[in-house]
Amino acid sequence: MSEELEHVKCLIIGSGPAGYTAAIYASRADLKPVMYTGLLAGGQLTQTTDVENFPGYPLGIMGPEMMEDFRKQAERLGTDIRFGYVSSVDFTSLPHKVVVDEVKTILADTVIISTGASAKWLGLDSEQKYSGFGVSACAVCDGFFFKGQDVAIVGAGDTAAEEATYLAKLCRKVYMIVRRDEFRASKAMVHRVLNTPNIEILYNTETKEILGDGQSVTGVKVTNNVTNTDTDLDVTGFFVAIGHHPNTDIFKGWIHMDETGYIKTRPGSTETNVEGVFCCGDAQDHIYRQAVTAAGTGCMAAIDAERYLAAKEHVVTA
Repeated sequence: MSEELEHVKCLIIGSGPAGYTAAIYASRADLKPVMYTGLLAGGQLTQTTDVENFPGYPLGIMGPEMMEDFRKQAERLGTDIRFGYVSSVDFTSLPHKVVVDEVKTILADTVIISTGASAKWLGLDSEQKYSGFGVSACAVCDGFFFKGQDVAIVGAGDTAAEEATYLAKLCRKVYMIVRRDEFRASKAMVHRVLNTPNIEILYNTETKEILGDGQSVTGVKVTNNVTNTDTDLDVTGFFVAIGHHPNTDIFKGWIHMDETGYIKTRPGSTETNVEGVFCCGDAQDHIYRQAVTAAGTGCMAAIDAERYLAAKEHVVTA
């Protein structure tokens, strides 16, 4: 059976705020971008409810609706949006070879990686049941909705400590659930937590179940793993801060990454170590992880790709 080949100027892998913004800019630059959405079209925002911190939506907007707006805009400007996932890549030579759904091969002059990252969850059924309805993996995104209320956050690293202190400014009380008898966070972050009066740290404690009324969170059942005693915490919000995993596994061996799998880009740019391959959004950002910053780097990636192609077309030979 002959291999199915297609040649494109610009291939965008992933369809969150970064990918769609890259598509909008690449379309306007006449790169005729082709986007493969991945298995979760629209990315993490399709799993959230209210988004109130993205500029231009004065009344806020639901995450899935916002991503639908992004998609329509990219499509109207000429992006060829396709549902499918990239199963392997070969960046040995130009054009780059990308296999989609294990059957179709795309030859791409430029590749924009916008595969995002996925929050790590505890693995509880109740956690997924109330995701977006009191359960969140982003305090900066959703903390505002719990102003003046009691919440809990699970985690013991720098991110958990930072998010706990952020929540403490908004919420009446923050329970911090720490599995061991100590933090993994830096001393400076631990000091900040310990000096925040409305944070109560529950050491040697694990989450057993998120409690709710079928519509939203009403509490959380925790257990002390030393005494084996259970306690129900009366909270309306539950935040998971045990880390994120970038969706970059298929690029391992080709693209330079840090020890946790985030793709390294040249400072002030979206360029990777591979010529003609650019990365934007949460796949390369473990610090901010916001829709608006992802969109910003999506814009950068499209401009970087357009300039790269323009330079290739105007190479002066001696």
